[in-house]
Amino acid sequence: MSIRRILTALAAIAAAGTVTIVAQSPASAGDATGAPSAEFVVSQPQFEEMFPSRNPFYTYSGLTDALGAYPGFANTGDETTRKREAAAMLANVNHETGGLVHVVEQNTDNYPHYCDPGQSFGCPAGQAAYYGRGPVQLSWNYNYKAAGDALGIDLLNDPFRVENDAAVAWKTGLWFWNTQTGAGTMTPHDAMVNGRGFGETIRSINGSLECNGGNPDQVQARVDAYQRFTALLGTTPGENLYC
Repeated sequence: MSIRRILTALAAIAAAGTVTIVAQSPASAGDATGAPSAEFVVSQPQFEEMFPSRNPFYTYSGLTDALGAYPGFANTGDETTRKREAAAMLANVNHETGGLVHVVEQNTDNYPHYCDPGQSFGCPAGQAAYYGRGPVQLSWNYNYKAAGDALGIDLLNDPFRVENDAAVAWKTGLWFWNTQTGAGTMTPHDAMVNGRGFGETIRSINGSLECNGGNPDQVQARVDAYQRFTALLGTTPGENLYC
């Protein structure tokens, strides 16, 4: 039987009420891995243009592989909101890593300081093992444990995965963005999808260290990157850019 005759027969069966046929396009259908149901609003060429000098570790595929951990990221609201959120996270990441250049914290003298011995789980990977890594420079033993628990990855015992696996690194960034209020009052994700604006994401990340006049040059650098990225994505930055 030809393909055309098969489709005609199936349509007739469906019309009779025997079976319901639902067609899903690849862009609208989810999958068993929990991947986002919509295509990421940042294309690979746009990503490459945003980060022309990036470390090869920070791959576009690592980022897109990580998106399934938090399907609501850059996938909530209208197209403008989705693009603004993607631009906002990537602009902050750009600032934290020097343009996706740094995979680990550069000041090695700080490394032993990120073990809080008061935590019941201690620092099983070593006192100097919980330094900043990844796109948001995840640091401290308790943050590695919290992120690992949320993601189903044992980062407390193996924090080095964040600097060796690009998808894991991006997942830790998405964990912070989507679940942590940091020094602010809401998560960066909530700030962007609820119309609070880019400035509120800066507050969540660095609070008074930059906001309320703490370091206006650093705030401006983040805003400049955000404005570049929203323009590249073909949208506007919205209001409330500063904190």
